[in-house]
Amino acid sequence: MIDRLKIILDHYNLTSSNFAEKIDVPRSSISHLLSGRNKPSLDFIIKVDKTFEEVDLDWLLYGEGSFPKNSDTKDSPPSLFSQRIVKSSSKEESILTKDVEKPEKKNDNSLIENKKLLVKVILLYNDGTFDEFDR
Repeated sequence: MIDRLKIILDHYNLTSSNFAEKIDVPRSSISHLLSGRNKPSLDFIIKVDKTFEEVDLDWLLYGEGSFPKNSDTKDSPPSLFSQRIVKSSSKEESILTKDVEKPEKKNDNSLIENKKLLVKVILLYNDGTFDEFDR
């Protein structure tokens, strides 16, 4: 979450002091959060969410979704990729994930009629590990 707070500061071009004033918290609490000394309180999260409309709560808390929030304008096409912060055993990493829509299921065989046989399945875990299964 520290990385996401830094992204918010950079996006709005704020210093930690300006950020603290904007969400009405003591400057020392921002310093303690950014240094990793303290974890953010629920009150802190709520203040950030109410003050910055572009911050998606799921993105702030879990690193899921995107920042700034996707706007539903017709002028901008939807992004194929979104940024996601993944916490591994010792650090948080920023990765790009591909947003994929599920195809509509017409009948039991319609999804696989024109597909080749499944050859490999790869499971990616949030701790950075993975498993591969070959046919």
